Amino acid sequence: MRSRTNICYTTGMELRQSLFWDTNVKNFDLEKHARYIIERVADFGLDSEVRWVLDSYDKQLIRDTITTSRSVRPRTKALWILLAK
Repeated sequence: MRSRTNICYTTGMELRQSLFWDTNVKNFDLEKHARYIIERVADFGLDSEVRWVLDSYDKQLIRDTITTSRSVRPRTKALWILLAK
């Protein structure tokens, strides 16, 4: 069964509501919610969402977010530090 998706109008990306279960994705702001988006996609994102984050955000912002995050799992941190090089 496919999960419901919503278009985030400010990003143009189709985001799964199950990925952002506690927020209305239609109201996302790319800059304002960057850390939140990066953390959720890092831990729970699909390949297309991961690719979108890597293409949309500065590598330094991704590295800083991942290394300072208290919610991203250690194995996820190790992978994303390599991806954001």
